[in-house]
Amino acid sequence: MDNMETAYIHRELSGIIEEAARYFSVITITGPRQSGKTTLIRNEFGQLPYYSLENLDVRSFAENDPVAFLSRHPEGMILDEVHNAPNLLSYIQGIVDEHPERRFILSGSSQFAMLRKVSQSLAGRTAVFELLPLSYSEISGKVEGKPLDDLLFDGFYPAIYAGRNIPKFLYPSYFKTYLDKDVRDLLQVKDMMQFHTFVRLCAGRIGSLFKASELANEIGVSSHTITAWLSVLQASYIVTLLPPYFGNTRKRLTKTPKLYFTDTGLACHLLGIESSSQLARDKMRGALFENFIVMEALKRRYNLGRESNLYFYRDSHQNEVDLILKSGTGLYGIEIKSAMTYHTDFEKSLKQMAGWVGEPVLGKAVVYAGALENSSGEIKLLNYSHLGGILE
Repeated sequence: MDNMETAYIHRELSGIIEEAARYFSVITITGPRQSGKTTLIRNEFGQLPYYSLENLDVRSFAENDPVAFLSRHPEGMILDEVHNAPNLLSYIQGIVDEHPERRFILSGSSQFAMLRKVSQSLAGRTAVFELLPLSYSEISGKVEGKPLDDLLFDGFYPAIYAGRNIPKFLYPSYFKTYLDKDVRDLLQVKDMMQFHTFVRLCAGRIGSLFKASELANEIGVSSHTITAWLSVLQASYIVTLLPPYFGNTRKRLTKTPKLYFTDTGLACHLLGIESSSQLARDKMRGALFENFIVMEALKRRYNLGRESNLYFYRDSHQNEVDLILKSGTGLYGIEIKSAMTYHTDFEKSLKQMAGWVGEPVLGKAVVYAGALENSSGEIKLLNYSHLGGILE
């Protein structure tokens, strides 16, 4: 076995977690399954005893005698997959109120149950972070020179880059194992075939407005069912919705969010794309590239311990800006193009953006797959590998 097998990939989130651990007794990390939460917390907090609540023996001890379980180690403990025993959280609150020096590091992969419980029981006592799959900047050394289609097809789950798995095995099993389990746990869906159809249809709508009524008609279920199914995909960190931007303008703007997948590798699997060469010819390639850039921007925010500041713009005249980063002083517009050749019409929307949004525009960039770059003009032209330079 080569030493990639055990290589730890440094995560950008570690810096902010170390800082927060000086101020909070409890650190909570959520995110998709297999995104590297366990590896990160065991690496950061190696001095603390580790327990996984997926383990039935550990869970039954924890649930039957929570005080004895949580008091075993005076220094505290790491509790992985804590959404399996959410009642522990109120006991942890009692312990850290009395012993603020104790450290509890919690992780979990189901967004709703977990976060709702955490915010009820541990308000003000925990810092909460979200760890998504690897960002391009975390693996840039490993993927330099890797063709874009390979990058999008492989996706960004750590197992791929640690040499522990490959896309053709990882994504089908991920879908069957985790998503089906989450759906059964959260919704008791009766017809899994219909649900699978829904997920695949979502993959075909990457980068498009998410309209529940269209999917409801296509699958033959109610819009209410589609909305419930979508919430499971969000809770399991399978999809992300990008909200539309509303500025200080009276224009008629879309109120519908756009749909993206947390990972392009899983999206390729759901689209039936079985190789990077097939992806190169697929009609969804542009949408998958856009998905990659939007998720990079989101990962950058989360890795800094911040909330999303991402939007898109679209009005009733079909004027559109792919991605808007909002800061306290104004907006940054990004147009995303999967082409390798630059065309002047890539800049068309960005040139008009200031007139549409009615707010200060701090900067503009076209992010694409070509080699020609220009950072001196009013509109920057960047290869995707240099996206990090403009993200906040």
